[in-house]
Amino acid sequence: MSPAAPEGPRLAAAAGSGNALELRGVTKTFGALAALSDVTLSVRPGERRAVLGSNGAGKTTLFNCITGDFLPSSGTIRLFGEDVTRFPAHERIRRGLRRTYQISLLFGGLSVLDNVYLACRGVGRARFSLVRPRRSDPVMAQAQDLIAAVHLAAVQATAVAALSYGQQRQLEIALALAGAPRLILFDEPAAGLSPAERADLVAILTGLPAHIGFVIIEHDMDVALRVAERVTMMHNGRIFREGAPAEIEDDVEVQALYLGGGHGGGGGHG
Repeated sequence: MSPAAPEGPRLAAAAGSGNALELRGVTKTFGALAALSDVTLSVRPGERRAVLGSNGAGKTTLFNCITGDFLPSSGTIRLFGEDVTRFPAHERIRRGLRRTYQISLLFGGLSVLDNVYLACRGVGRARFSLVRPRRSDPVMAQAQDLIAAVHLAAVQATAVAALSYGQQRQLEIALALAGAPRLILFDEPAAGLSPAERADLVAILTGLPAHIGFVIIEHDMDVALRVAERVTMMHNGRIFREGAPAEIEDDVEVQALYLGGGHGGGGGHG
């Protein structure tokens, strides 16, 4: 047996409760404003969780604390059993966390394939190499597999600037999948999409490998409830309700607070 063999059991033991993500009493204040107040949340490995709430509910601040863009004012954040509360964003990425943003962060002058290839190289050991890739480059093969997974194979040679808005959001998912992530935070991926593009998004998210968990902020209830196994509702920086999609959809208080009696209400930044 090689010396590396105990690594699996060691990591399993380090995971403690076995959760992919744990927040305990997380609070974030900006002066006198409490954007998050005593948020406690657990997400299992491979779980698909939706976080919903109206404007100002604290959803985006929550993501910023999880990724390290903001440090919480108090409380703890753990990724796969490790306390990362004070870790910078790049250290959380090294541990398998990825995120998409509401504003596209793409190289418009490069092709779809070039964008994904660079993302794959960026998280690999050869990221600083200046050698042009060969056709047999395994990283190129990885990039093509990711492009196929987000339904963009037909446009992989197209410049990103020429893609539709929906295709650009699909490309962002491919970038988030680079480097074998274990947990992805999706920040309103359905915003601005047509009904057909939203249906394609649902197919992409539900088709992700089972070992990749995700947390999705989304104001489109129809999308969120179709891709999530569990839903967390936020209001005024606190967790207001948690449950299965059907429970959240039928909850009278949720409907009054967030839906306004129908799907698609609320949402936006928060």
